[in-house]
Amino acid sequence: MSSSFPFGDWIQPFQIEALGVRGRLVRLGPAVETVLGRHRYPAAVAGMLAETLALTAVLASAFKYDGVFTLQTQGDGAIGMLISDVTSDGKLRGYARFDSDRLAAARPSASGGPVPRLLGAGHLAFTVDQGPDMDRYQGIAELQGATLADCLHAYFRTSEQLQTAIGTAVSPQSRAAALMVQRLPAAKNVLDSADDDWRRAVILMSTVTEAEMLDPGLADSDLLYRLFHEDGVRLFRQRPLRHGCRCSRDKVAATLGSFARAEVEDMAENGAVTVTCEFCKEDYVFDEAALAELFAP
Repeated sequence: MSSSFPFGDWIQPFQIEALGVRGRLVRLGPAVETVLGRHRYPAAVAGMLAETLALTAVLASAFKYDGVFTLQTQGDGAIGMLISDVTSDGKLRGYARFDSDRLAAARPSASGGPVPRLLGAGHLAFTVDQGPDMDRYQGIAELQGATLADCLHAYFRTSEQLQTAIGTAVSPQSRAAALMVQRLPAAKNVLDSADDDWRRAVILMSTVTEAEMLDPGLADSDLLYRLFHEDGVRLFRQRPLRHGCRCSRDKVAATLGSFARAEVEDMAENGAVTVTCEFCKEDYVFDEAALAELFAP
């Protein structure tokens, strides 16, 4: 994969006052490239994880939080889990677990989509964690739909959240994008017209192509103008994103220290315990001296 990438990592908030709609456009390049490059996933897994990263960023942008937003799927298919999270200061990471043999047997079909074919039955959950002193917010949706975006649509339709529409795009060149529009609350006396405005916004959004969303030569402002210029679209300051893992030697040491010493020593090979971060593949090695220090009174 190329080390230089013209596609940035950012969130572009916008609003269409005439339609009573707010939105977010997320476009990811280097962050996706880094995540996929460190794991060397098969193409099908890489595509699903890239979409998960884009969805994580666009969903998180709808919340005001100080902590970590996590999006995770668990299913009984070839891809057992997809997980991605983003901190309130824009650090994004993710990884996938899959069964190679089952993945090879999961052939494309004329019906269905990547979710039933690759993820199977299960659920999708997103969580906002602001630390031990704050209640966690969580939303859960069944994996019912052809795509991850379809599963989220089903969740928003049945929840008390704002009406929401989401579209995604992923390219083999480690680019991913997501576009989300949400209906703002309307006054009761304009409810009927607001319904029409919302339908119009969704129709206009649905005209965007994957090629447009992934085109590094098409600026955010130009893309959004193409879609919503007749109703007027207002852009706000971009929010930068970047790949970043929160693992550290201290955190790994704290985790090891929570086990009984005998259990940890049973993990040792050639006198050392090696712990690898699932997200960034960083190895943390604890030799005999480090283990003795870890369990010292």
